[in-house]
Amino acid sequence: MALPVDRPVDHPGEQAVQRKAHEGGPGWGSPMFGPQIPHGFYPFIRAQQMLIIAAADDAGAVWSTIVTGPPGFAQPEDDRTLAIHALPAPGDPLRHAFDVERTIGVLALHPQTQRRIRANGVAVRDGDGLRMRTEQVLGNCPKYLQNRVITGPADDAPAGEARTGEELTDGQRRWIEQADTFFIASHAPDQGADSSHRGGMPGFVTVAGPRTLRWPDYTGNQFYMTLGNLHLDPACGLLFLDWERGHTLQLTGTGRIDWDPRSAAEYPGALRVVEFTIDTVVEIDNASPLRWELLNYSRFNPPVA
Repeated sequence: MALPVDRPVDHPGEQAVQRKAHEGGPGWGSPMFGPQIPHGFYPFIRAQQMLIIAAADDAGAVWSTIVTGPPGFAQPEDDRTLAIHALPAPGDPLRHAFDVERTIGVLALHPQTQRRIRANGVAVRDGDGLRMRTEQVLGNCPKYLQNRVITGPADDAPAGEARTGEELTDGQRRWIEQADTFFIASHAPDQGADSSHRGGMPGFVTVAGPRTLRWPDYTGNQFYMTLGNLHLDPACGLLFLDWERGHTLQLTGTGRIDWDPRSAAEYPGALRVVEFTIDTVVEIDNASPLRWELLNYSRFNPPVA
């Protein structure tokens, strides 16, 4: 599952999406970023109490999940090694995925300051945590990040049993329709896994059916790391957090870029639309001990029609 020693100069999926969008250009995208963790990132990483990770399981299903711990649970040991002293909750699809080395995407997101960085590479289980070797590290802009603060951990409430299904329940549908944030995991051959964020005003994600979601793709940095991966491999995974209660809703399935301008016109501010088809749903109560309070929405969020 390791990445090739000599990574491509260009990401062919990113380049294809850039050409379709009439943006970017040769060399623009994820290959611009090296494997080293800049020393200036060290304090930010050490301050984290959660990380969002992405990986594909043995069957090729791609999942997004959360790991948490006190400040310092994520430690850069050198400029290519990140130690993560935590694992996904019991019952999580990625709980045992790293018993063997596989590609991983890590998103360090700080809603308190609306900052984030991404690190992609390979990881393997190391005791009760993960040891990651980075292949690509970059900072991301603060667009569409909602401002939240931690109000405290739960009172040692254990994670509940994972509940699985093949389509959304009515309660899960309402959860998604009220969400202002979700996380997306993608993976592509020779490119590895990637963990990213999507945000907007509540209602920006449309539940088009019990197995279908649609959301607008807003203007960003034009790297198209997620859409580039989807161009090469439609398998992807979504994570919705219940920020106030610590529950998680994980979806794995496939994503498709809808380039029809009539579709984008249905969503204010959208450049295009992504449609997601669900294969499997996993819901876990108290998967995260963190509890958050929303302070304000990102000033970049377009309105919802």
